[in-house]
Amino acid sequence: MAAWWGRKKAAAAAPGEVPRAAGAVFPGRAEGRDQYHPVMVGPQTLGGAATHPDTLRAAMAVVERLEPDDYIRYLSRYYRTGLERYGSAWRYADIVTVLAACARLLRPERYLEIGVRRGRSLAVVAAACPDCALVGFDLWDKPTYAGMPNPGPEFVRAELARLGHRGPLELIKGDSRQTVPAYLEAHPEAWFDLITVDGDHSEEGAAADLRLVLPRLKLGGVVVFDDICHPAHPYLHQVWRREVASDRRFACWEYTELGYGVALAVRREV
Repeated sequence: MAAWWGRKKAAAAAPGEVPRAAGAVFPGRAEGRDQYHPVMVGPQTLGGAATHPDTLRAAMAVVERLEPDDYIRYLSRYYRTGLERYGSAWRYADIVTVLAACARLLRPERYLEIGVRRGRSLAVVAAACPDCALVGFDLWDKPTYAGMPNPGPEFVRAELARLGHRGPLELIKGDSRQTVPAYLEAHPEAWFDLITVDGDHSEEGAAADLRLVLPRLKLGGVVVFDDICHPAHPYLHQVWRREVASDRRFACWEYTELGYGVALAVRREV
């Protein structure tokens, strides 16, 4: 791994202070004050990495190590076809490539995810950062989801173990509007370098999930939001723009060219 992907642990934040994401902020000061804004990794850097063919290949390598379902098979064929037809000129992004880029560049120490299902997104982060502490929330209330098996948290644990994840792992079952606030209240020290919101796809539910987790995103940390141009959920793009893109604390990037779309935002201000 190239040296510029390395990072030092972030210093502990003072009580009431938003901690900084390790590797995403400038660690020094010049003449006793910050000359530039401290956040160094912006959304264009992450978006560019997410659409790069090398990231796509890395994401594909992780996905193909998981127990397949119909969607994974389709995704793998889609990736391979794009690369075979268009080679290094092809630019594509989805939640998998975005998380692969964020994990590789930010090297997160703590990752929170709403909407785990079979653990594909968790697996991408875990493969790049095997010591990362992972916290995942999902209903896991039905044996199938979107017509495919939805086997539950023990299956996800096995998938992550197969990839060599060795960090702390918490998988919490239930409605995120109850389980996430309960978890955050019980863990006031929990701040996250990387967060994904891909759970309740209703307009109200998606907005509520974003509002719950954004206050715990570190300075320089990244939030990822999936399906912003999904034909079954056309309002999700407006949810993203209303809850995140319109907030000056965040710098945003969106991909809507192909697939179901994905967005990310870097927290640049407290």
